[in-house]
Amino acid sequence: MATEASEIELVFTEDAQLTKCMRLRALSLQQRNAKPQDGEKLLKSNEYVYRLDFGKQKLKFLWWKVHFMKPGRVVITGTSQHWTPDLTNLMNRQLLDPSAIFWKISDDDEVQVNEADAQEFGERLCELAKIRKVMFFLLTFAEGAEPGNVTCSVGFKV
Repeated sequence: MATEASEIELVFTEDAQLTKCMRLRALSLQQRNAKPQDGEKLLKSNEYVYRLDFGKQKLKFLWWKVHFMKPGRVVITGTSQHWTPDLTNLMNRQLLDPSAIFWKISDDDEVQVNEADAQEFGERLCELAKIRKVMFFLLTFAEGAEPGNVTCSVGFKV
């Protein structure tokens, strides 16, 4: 957890119910031979819905902490809406840029990241936390990474 009293660490937690809801939407379209709405984002098999719950609203971004149990890559993409997938479909235009991309090439390597994008994304989270208590994310796992072998958190100064 956080090292100082004025710091908090928020852990990304999988929202299995929303992931399932989005997978059912894609399956339903496939079974009916229907097309998604124009611009609708359908969840791919390696994408999962995660969330952050903001207990505090005034935050300053400090750091990302991503731990891989084995080599792989994870892309964290935020969504720009108060998202209720059971009522509204996720649209591509609601995905935030830039995404934070983390990877580990081998067991002996450190976790790598594009620092500029991760910094910008972290700062954007602070802005969104001012108006939200919950934010949803798509985490895309690749190159050996899976939900069970990657943990992600983000640190803020209160």
